[in-house]
Amino acid sequence: MPRPPLSLHATNLIAGYPGWLVCYSFRMAESSGSLKTILFALGANVSIAIVKAGAAYVTGSGAMFAEAIHSFADSGNQGLLLLGMKKARKPPSMEFPLGHGKELYFWSFVVALILFSLGGLVSFYEGLHKLQHPEPLNLPEVAIGVLIFSVFAEGTAMSTCLRQVNKLRGGNSLWHWFRNTRRSELLVIFGEDLAALLGLTIALVAVTATLITGDPVYDALGTCAIGMLLVVVAFLIGREVKDLLVGQGVEAPVRQEMVHFLEQQEEVTRVFNMVTLQMGADVMVAVKAELASAAAPTVASTMINAVEKRFREQYPQVAWLFFEPDVED
Repeated sequence: MPRPPLSLHATNLIAGYPGWLVCYSFRMAESSGSLKTILFALGANVSIAIVKAGAAYVTGSGAMFAEAIHSFADSGNQGLLLLGMKKARKPPSMEFPLGHGKELYFWSFVVALILFSLGGLVSFYEGLHKLQHPEPLNLPEVAIGVLIFSVFAEGTAMSTCLRQVNKLRGGNSLWHWFRNTRRSELLVIFGEDLAALLGLTIALVAVTATLITGDPVYDALGTCAIGMLLVVVAFLIGREVKDLLVGQGVEAPVRQEMVHFLEQQEEVTRVFNMVTLQMGADVMVAVKAELASAAAPTVASTMINAVEKRFREQYPQVAWLFFEPDVED
């Protein structure tokens, strides 16, 4: 998105002295790693879903059927994430002055709903049906072979996702990153991949137990467990994305770093307040700060522009910022 001429914008606003408002919005560079992760997961899930569906048809395994539904749901979900990323890149307009970045959050939330309903509830229903009407498995060895193949395929997809996550989480735990990240697309892929690996493990144990004992109840119980797992993961993903939809700011360490950077500038005496709002790949930042000395509007404009230049050098992803000089909060 082309950036507006901020110096001209500042001049126009300063003409309305004493209310100077220099606005910048903050655009985080969209990582090509996220797109690569989604495409890799999409390719893996489509192939795995087809193989699982074939194995479910041949063996009659409820756990395999649940896993096939899970993989088809994941494939559709990744398509929705790609759609969200595309829509989020639409440029700002008069009707949407801050752009369409939150489109990604909306489609991520839709993904959580699909994972909950199509993935979790349908799988749980299938498990209950198998418990009420147990059927022996045909060729369970085929199901076990497909599940082992799927574990390796999903593990490869998970490692690709983790490489991107590890670049962002620093020394924090995965749970801390999951609760605090603003990258909804990676959050969804990570949750789906984790659920896939755990679901495959459950299915493998259930089918193996059925093969050893000859009792199809184990397969039905595994199907129910996979359904409950997907419901829990969908709930956790939905909770985090809901916060972003409502309106979260940047992560606390990033906000502290930005405030500290501004306070280190010779033109700024102190920062009274800073408000941020995450907008998908963009961040809106509003700052209220005291300048180093009382100055005429034109001098203040020069001082603010100098701070702006250094801020952009420090944070090259910045597109907009609202800066209001004042003497008190």
